[in-house]
Amino acid sequence: MGSGVPVRDDAMLWDIASPRRPGRVPGVSMAGFGDRGRTPPELRLIPHPAVTLLLVFGGTIGVEDPGGRRLRGSFVIGPGFGDVLRALRVETFDCLQVRLSPIVAHTVLGPAAAELKDSVVPLEDLLGRESTRLGEQLDELAAWDDRFEWTDSWLARRCARTSRVHPEVAWAWRQIAAGRGTIRIEQLAAELGWSRKLLWSRFSTQLGLTPKRAAKLIRFDHAVHHLVAGHAPAATAAAGGYTDQSHLHRDVMAFTGLTPATVVDEPFLAVDELAWGWPGR
Repeated sequence: MGSGVPVRDDAMLWDIASPRRPGRVPGVSMAGFGDRGRTPPELRLIPHPAVTLLLVFGGTIGVEDPGGRRLRGSFVIGPGFGDVLRALRVETFDCLQVRLSPIVAHTVLGPAAAELKDSVVPLEDLLGRESTRLGEQLDELAAWDDRFEWTDSWLARRCARTSRVHPEVAWAWRQIAAGRGTIRIEQLAAELGWSRKLLWSRFSTQLGLTPKRAAKLIRFDHAVHHLVAGHAPAATAAAGGYTDQSHLHRDVMAFTGLTPATVVDEPFLAVDELAWGWPGR
């Protein structure tokens, strides 16, 4: 991982820090963001195949969800959160973003993680008063390295005392992720010795999205980073397992409201390499 010291670049919207070492919980990635007073109004958040904890301290972030609700503070964002999610109001914030694979999210947040589906909710709805303590603790720590270490310990403690997803469901998620969303769901069910209906039911109940939705989101994530890396839409569609370029166009529009040609300029995609690294790297 990168240095815990924020990356500074006059062209960037935020100061960005990432952990020096991998954390104790597989399937978790973290990055720290410090606002420079440049965050544009109605900043678009790009869907990702993970449950995202947005732990805000030292300032304020307000968002509007696809249903038109306006929320402030720290949030939990479901995987592939439906229509476009926008940050509406930003006031000189620091925040620690934690990406949890849906498998880990079930362990960290409990069964309530599956109820997120593709929504965004205040963190206190899931953690109660503990959400306030999280923000206060992060604010008291002066260095990003200390914040990452403290959050890593908190995640490890929660994982040690809560239930885990069904092993077959975890295996199915990993197979879909490893295949970059191109594996057939019927094939997974057959390898498990399950019916397609049983896999669909257990996967959806525990992870909060269907196997088909998971595959679509993972395929989109790899494709959009392929586009950001400079590859043409036609080549991206062929490499990503899409039927054709129109299929890619529809998915990018559905997840971002943008075309493959314009999505490459989105700020959150531009910093992914610094904050988390490219998918699969």
